Formats: sequence, structure tokens, C-alpha cells
Amino acid sequence: MSQKDPGPGALAGLVVLDLSRILAGPTCTQILGDLGAEVIKIERPGRGDDTRGWGPPFLRDEKGNETAESAYYLSSNRNKASVAIDLASEDGQRLIADLAAKADILVENFKVGDLKRRGLDYATLKAINPKLIYCSISGFGQTGPYAHRAGYDFLIQGMGGIMSLTGFPDEEGGTETKCGVGIADVMCGMYATVSILAALNHRHATGEGQQIDISLLDAQVSWLINQGAGYLVSGKVPGRLGNGHPTIVPYETFPGADQSFILAVGNDSQFRKFCAVAGAPELAEDPRFAKNADRVRNRKELIPIIRRLTIEKDAADWIAELEAAGVPCGPVNDLGQVFDDPQVKSRGMRITLPHPLSGTVDLIGSPINLEKTPVSYRTAPPLLGADTANVLARHLGLTPETLADFAERGILGLKSPTEEENNA
Repeated sequence: MSQKDPGPGALAGLVVLDLSRILAGPTCTQILGDLGAEVIKIERPGRGDDTRGWGPPFLRDEKGNETAESAYYLSSNRNKASVAIDLASEDGQRLIADLAAKADILVENFKVGDLKRRGLDYATLKAINPKLIYCSISGFGQTGPYAHRAGYDFLIQGMGGIMSLTGFPDEEGGTETKCGVGIADVMCGMYATVSILAALNHRHATGEGQQIDISLLDAQVSWLINQGAGYLVSGKVPGRLGNGHPTIVPYETFPGADQSFILAVGNDSQFRKFCAVAGAPELAEDPRFAKNADRVRNRKELIPIIRRLTIEKDAADWIAELEAAGVPCGPVNDLGQVFDDPQVKSRGMRITLPHPLSGTVDLIGSPINLEKTPVSYRTAPPLLGADTANVLARHLGLTPETLADFAERGILGLKSPTEEENNA
């Protein structure tokens, strides 16, 4: 799906200086970009964001050859301009400070203390731009005994508890399991986005910016949600339930004759309807199973009974009959089935943008739907350094001669890679 021009977005006119890489920070800044902000992505000359090399898969050019643009990098960097600046050099640091002086928002995910050594910490930049909203994303936060440690999604999923809740129980041959996507990073990026929008509203009222301290671990602990609250209330450490739910039964995958499907019974009325469709109305009258709390307490007795029923018919038949009866259910789709799903298509969750190497590139759309100021998909994730000259000339007034001098000294990466240079 491509998109007609939706007009200025809700954040049009704001400038975001993006000093982040990997996934949490880029997720945040991509959301801001989708909402209309101008996002200037600062990358290392010659190398760029680490995720550019996190493949395969890599995007293929129009001749079918692999490029250096990984799918991972493409996932979270649209609507951005790539500016290649050497942050290790004093001149590069001054250029960043000059850009920060004109920016509304800065997002960074350097190790704690790294930017202070380069004169790019909040206290220094606040002195030249009091309105700057400065969002620091780190593994463990700017304070505390772990502040100096590096944090990665997999590590945080383990330390933050979600892995202890994910996977099948030991007695079923299971083990603790991470989520199949970098959900700790993504959720941290979303919390960062919410924080930035809150800080913007505060700035509207007061004219002052502020620093935001977001950590992967804090974000991970915060979205333990009902499981975390359940532990705090009961004092009992929850175990792994596979696809089951800790406080709703039946609410998991069940075997059909051909493949598994999802049964998500959310209340007692739905359970009665399921039992009628399954030809076992007596289960809904059984005092062990009549109420959800009883079904939770007696799940070990109930689940095997339901599995013996569901194995008698194909998953598609179950889904058709249960949907007709008003019982929530559905398939377990692979990603091919997801992007072919008519609902996913109708909601515009697969988008297509022009790309200088491949002609076009397909990406995942935004779930944000605003009536007056919809998101926009303006540019594909940029090639490394593709926008260095344009951004620095436009924002800082640098001349072609100055740009060329900086490039010759390795401070800037001016030219976007050619197709041949992008071959992985």
C-alpha cells in the first residue's frame, strides 16, 4: 500500500536530533517522524547504525543483488535523514552541538557518561538551548548500581522477568524463552515517545525543556502488568504456562484435527457458548468449571477435556462455528498469513515506499490513526550519509567548501553509498 499526501503531521515543524541506534531509540524517533517531525539521524561515517549489518536478510537491488541495507535497519528508520558525523572528533562534536542548539528534541542511547565527555550532555546543551527536550535511553538508567552497564533486549528480557513467564513448564519439556521480537526495546521506545510528548506539552505551558531518563529495565518491569501485580499482591512467584493465561481459562491454543487454533474465552457466558458448540453443555454446569475462578483453580482437569474435544475437527471448522456463536477464537498465523490477511491489508499495515537501490521497499505501517493529523510515510530509511550535505547546509549554513574540507578530514561522510558499494 502506498499513501497519498496526508498533509502536515501533528508534529510538523519540530526538529528531532537522533543520536540513537539499534532499536529502542530508533523506534521512538520513527514514531516522531511518522507524526511529522523532521528527524536527523546522526551516524558514524563509513559504518552507521549497528543494525545496518544485522542480516541477512538484506534488501536486494533492482538486479536482485544483496545490498548493505538490512531488514532490521529498515524496520525502524523511515522518515529520517542520515547525517554522517564523526562524534570522536572535536569538530564533529561542535557540529552536533550546533544542531542541538536549533533542535526541539534530542534522543540518545549512549552509555552513561559518554556524551558528557564529548560536551554533548544535557547540562551543556541546556545552556545553549533551554527549550531542548533531551531524552536519554539506556539499559539501566542514569542512576543506580547498574547505570554503567550496557543493556541489550535479550539481557533485559531475562533480568526484567518476562522470560521467567514465557515458555512451557518444566514438566512439559519447556524452558524459559524470550519473545521472538525485541519487545523490551520496542516498549522502551514507546515509553520514550510518550515521555517526549508529555515534555512537549510542559514546554508549551512553560517554555522550558527538560531531561528524560528512560531505561530498558524500568520499561520491562513496568509491563509485567498483571503478572507483576499478581506477585506483589500474593507474594507467589508465577510459573510458566505455555500459551495459557494465569487468570483466565480456557484461554490458550488447542489442537484441531489438522492444526492448532486459539480459544480465548473471556467470561462465563462465552464458556457456556463454547460448551454448546463443542457438544458438551454439561461442562458449563459442572461446579468445577462453571465460573472462571473455578476453571482457573481446576485448569489441570479442564484443559485435557477440552483438548479431547477440539482434536475431533479441523481448526477452520472450529473457528467458523465458534465465531458464529460469538466465542472469541482465531488462527495462529505465520507472517506470510499475517500480511495476506484482509483485515491487515485493509488497515494499511503493509506500506510501500520508493528506495534508491531496490526501486521500492515494503515496510510495516504505523498503527496510529489520527483523524485530523494522520501519520505520513515520506521517505524510506536513508542510505548512510545520504543527507549530510543537505541538512548541514540548511540548518547550519555550511558552504560546499566547508563540507568538502570536513569530508576530506574524515569528520563527515558526505556521499551516500553507490549501488555497488552497498553490496553486502
